[in-house]
Amino acid sequence: MAQVNLIELSTTSLEKEGCYCLRSKPKSEGYRKKSEWLKSQFQHGLKYVNLKENGKAAGFIEYAPIEASSRVVYGENYLVIHCLWVHVTGKGYASKLIQTCLQDAKELGKAGVIVVTNPSTSWTPSKDIFIKNDFKEIAKAPYDFELLVCKFGDAADPYFPNNWEERLHHYEELTILRTKQCPYIEVATEVVFAAAAKLEMEPRVVDIQKREELLAISPTPYGVYGVVYKKQLVAFHRLTMKAVMKKIKEIDNEA
Repeated sequence: MAQVNLIELSTTSLEKEGCYCLRSKPKSEGYRKKSEWLKSQFQHGLKYVNLKENGKAAGFIEYAPIEASSRVVYGENYLVIHCLWVHVTGKGYASKLIQTCLQDAKELGKAGVIVVTNPSTSWTPSKDIFIKNDFKEIAKAPYDFELLVCKFGDAADPYFPNNWEERLHHYEELTILRTKQCPYIEVATEVVFAAAAKLEMEPRVVDIQKREELLAISPTPYGVYGVVYKKQLVAFHRLTMKAVMKKIKEIDNEA
């Protein structure tokens, strides 16, 4: 019988336990920035829970109060799941982590729990596991984003903004909008710079620091990473260098 433990990270336990993503490269820039970001967000109610099977990392969940969330969604008194990932499948670990979040939300007196999904990328959690755990899809946004919620009562539904096209119009030059929420954002940024160098371009980087800024300028609900060029979305998750170059060339050809 496997021994399963849920370990909630804190400022003091972070160095010992570590975060799940990029755990094999704890000295990388992305991992370092993620650790710094976690320390700054614990005081705002963010929770990061590692699941271990027989002492080894098997998955994790990260969630935060909506007012401190890294997703572009509006609502009152909700928790928002940022990330859910398990690599030991078929044992109900994903549901176990989701139920931990739901129970926490109930104990905190929240209206429910929100998650943003997208079937076209693995950078967001899969919708199916949330449907299985009583979430309902209530809205969609461009680029295949879906808004799911599990409500405990009759509170008002959360919602996406509706000005996605307008947000893109602020960016003519190649621009990377990013936060420190995901450790892979650093790698994704490096790929864009490498692609831009081959095309003799110089990307502009906007480091988003506050939720108010994220809500105002993010080109997608994902919030923490986006690449825009000539008022068009290039990417909201890591691409290969060839894929970035191809997208930029396609946009130039349309111009």
